[in-house]
Amino acid sequence: MEKLHYSYDLFIDDTKKLVESCKDYEADVLLAIARGGLTLGHFMSEALNMRNLYSLNSIHYEGELKLDTFNIFNIPDISHAKKVLIVDDIVDSGETMQEILRILKEKFPNVEFKLATLFYKKTAVLQPDYTVREATQWIDFFWEADLKK
Repeated sequence: MEKLHYSYDLFIDDTKKLVESCKDYEADVLLAIARGGLTLGHFMSEALNMRNLYSLNSIHYEGELKLDTFNIFNIPDISHAKKVLIVDDIVDSGETMQEILRILKEKFPNVEFKLATLFYKKTAVLQPDYTVREATQWIDFFWEADLKK
């Protein structure tokens, strides 16, 4: 399988583009999906000068292996927010994000949610509101690949 090494320099450029595209949304809270969205969430919170950065955990992949189950946990209390921007590295199949959104909307019906990702796949069951790149190959993000060298 052909892979793209997603470097720190590409990440910085793309994060700046993503921040610029979603600035007008004026989110009260950034909600990073662990683990892939944590680095992006941190950088976006710095760029937006926003301290309301939360995270939740989601497991649907083990390396490159897609699991049959969703494990979504450590959901923070964001009931005080009006607008939440969910940030993640990629929407692949979209199934995990669809489940995350279902749970969040059920738990926080008065909160508006939008999604920002670095990558998306056209075949996903849902598309991000804000994104930068289409994923056409497997992506080795620097925060994963560079530690394994």
